[in-house]
Amino acid sequence: MRLPVPYRIAFVATLMCLSVLAAAATPAPAGAPGRVMLIGMFHFANPGRDMVKSRVVDVMAPANQAYLEALAVRLAAFGPTDVLAECSPADQAKYDQRFREYQAGRFDLPSNETYQIGFRVAKRAGLRGVTCFDESGVGWNAQPLFEYMERHDPRAKRDFEARIQAVSADHDREQSTLSLPQLLHLANDPSRDAANKALYLRTNAVGAGDGFAGADASASWWHRNFRMYANLQAAAAPGRRVIALGGQGHTAILKDLLAGDDRRTAEDVRPYLDDERTAEIADSSPSSARN
Repeated sequence: MRLPVPYRIAFVATLMCLSVLAAAATPAPAGAPGRVMLIGMFHFANPGRDMVKSRVVDVMAPANQAYLEALAVRLAAFGPTDVLAECSPADQAKYDQRFREYQAGRFDLPSNETYQIGFRVAKRAGLRGVTCFDESGVGWNAQPLFEYMERHDPRAKRDFEARIQAVSADHDREQSTLSLPQLLHLANDPSRDAANKALYLRTNAVGAGDGFAGADASASWWHRNFRMYANLQAAAAPGRRVIALGGQGHTAILKDLLAGDDRRTAEDVRPYLDDERTAEIADSSPSSARN
């Protein structure tokens, strides 16, 4: 029997919807590129180790806790097979134990993004915990740069210090006036990524042709991030879906490395940061990408 035109249109539309939902629920083929969602962060409990220091919004306030719980639901809808956090692999056993205690209701999440986002997402996604991917054995070796500027280039020293003060003031203002979702959007904004990298490159020419103190300092920071990206690559094997949380100074560089990686693809976190996208994201997420 031939259906009337309106019914045929409705029937075709239904088939199309079913095919979209089936495709979303299908796990990635084993040989598909790894998918990586990098999430730039400011440190929820600022330890004061960064060059730029600022006050930090209270993420433990009830409204922010509610937002972080809802954010974890949306990020888990991405279907991560792994959640990476900016912690030392040497401490992996400690984080594994704390995650087991958290699942059992015996561990209250401290004011730290590894716990407040990483643990929440891992639990919602049905994972066994978070994976530490930091590499603090190498870092920004800036002391020779500072010593060179002190002795030979006071103008560069004054310029750099003024820039640090300006950035710190901007961060204080943002932390005092913006909401947590707005701050997370800033931490994942491409223009903010560019400004972060520019801060390190600002002194790159110091000592050019005379020991290259500036270029060596810049290279040391990229060195650490290359190592962190190697850890990320090991997790983001073909068919895997990885969420990686890192300070925005790291993710600004990791995004560049990911963009040039022909075996992995990037997933933009910014749509997931907004509450109103919850239903849309959940509808398009794979249902079986779990450990």
